Amino acid sequence: MSVINTTFAEKFENNILSTWEEVYKKGQLTFWLLLAVKASARHMADIRGFIQEATNGTLTADDQSLYRALRRLHSMQLINFQEEPSDQGGPDRKVYALSETGQRVLGQFIERNITGIFYKPEIKQLLEEGEK
Repeated sequence: MSVINTTFAEKFENNILSTWEEVYKKGQLTFWLLLAVKASARHMADIRGFIQEATNGTLTADDQSLYRALRRLHSMQLINFQEEPSDQGGPDRKVYALSETGQRVLGQFIERNITGIFYKPEIKQLLEEGEK
């Protein structure tokens, strides 16, 4: 009987975790896009690769979602782009970079929501305890 309950409990907890992660990830896309172009100017495929690598593959987005988010960030003046010739002779591709406004906004976001919170000794300790 306990094996059945354990299996049910594990499935239940995994379902909760998966649902929570999906909501969490949707809110993270803007942060990771800005961080990707802060590191260096990149075209969309490089941005996607940076995000997948940096998040250990836990955050992925389809091309349409990425392009939509990049257009939104451009309209908010957080990123700029330049068109460059394609390596394969196709249409020009956009290479995105963080704007000065984007640098300031991202810096403030990181301070207010990451370093200002997660680097507090008491919070860092709680997070590290979860790893043991």
